[in-house]
Amino acid sequence: MATKEGKGGQGRNNAAARRNSGLAVALALMLSAAAATAHAEDALAKIRNSKTITIGYREASFPFSFLDQDKKPVGYAVDLCLKIADAVKQQLKLQQLNIAYVPVSSSNRIDMIASGKVDLECGSTTNNAERRKKVSFTIAHFMASSRMLVRVADNIKNWPDLRDKKVVTTKGTTSVKSLIDRGQVRSLNMTVLEGRDHNESFKMVEDKAADAFVMDDVLLYGLKATAKDPAAYAVVGEPLTTEPYAIMLPKDDAAYKAVVDREMGRIIHDGEIYKLYTKWFLSPIPAKNNLTLNMPMGYLFRESLRFPSDQVGN
Repeated sequence: MATKEGKGGQGRNNAAARRNSGLAVALALMLSAAAATAHAEDALAKIRNSKTITIGYREASFPFSFLDQDKKPVGYAVDLCLKIADAVKQQLKLQQLNIAYVPVSSSNRIDMIASGKVDLECGSTTNNAERRKKVSFTIAHFMASSRMLVRVADNIKNWPDLRDKKVVTTKGTTSVKSLIDRGQVRSLNMTVLEGRDHNESFKMVEDKAADAFVMDDVLLYGLKATAKDPAAYAVVGEPLTTEPYAIMLPKDDAAYKAVVDREMGRIIHDGEIYKLYTKWFLSPIPAKNNLTLNMPMGYLFRESLRFPSDQVGN
């Protein structure tokens, strides 16, 4: 009888342990949900309390985000971010919202968003699955293709011409992986170099330290247009990848993202995106001595604007 009671007691203890374990799991889930809800309010609460929104900009990602002659951040993506900032101001019913500009680079831009040091990253950042593990993206504002900028005199036309050549790309960009993959597939025996930013990467081609600079085509066209002798360079090669550019913002911040997405959707539906595109890609740009890119809107980007979504990129 004693043995039987002992077993019954043990069963009751096990059942109690399972109940306690279940309660612990439920409590953990509740706390996790509460933490997520609190985090979702973090960006808007921080902006409301400080009356300041922090915009991360790039110094040399022309025409998306760059410094003008007065060292002021300007560009296509910066214009979009300023419209989003105004939408945040209206959402929070603030009479005034200050803009704090913080420079970011290819190497630190994701960490700057993930750590909360920057509220919006306004540049030429590709929305892909790997980055979405750390940050969120709003609707894409551009579709680029990875190609290469070369010296015309070298007669490089396509990727097989890079066999045994030195090739540079900018550190922290998606072009690094696509370039290495292409080299492995075709056994081109390329030497891959990395520049700290786009200007340094291009300078390596100018100085003949590299034979080609692989990057998104629109950035290459911009660098070519601002070179001392634009005719000495060409953008060539079949597209390696399609890159959807989008503004970055903190991950798991649903309330803040809803405001950003809603404004990007409005900009597209109201046709303002086309006006901004004309301003930065088809018209003289005063901030660059009236330089004109003359880059018509690509088919893929135009089609993407028919059904705006942040669900792009692999």
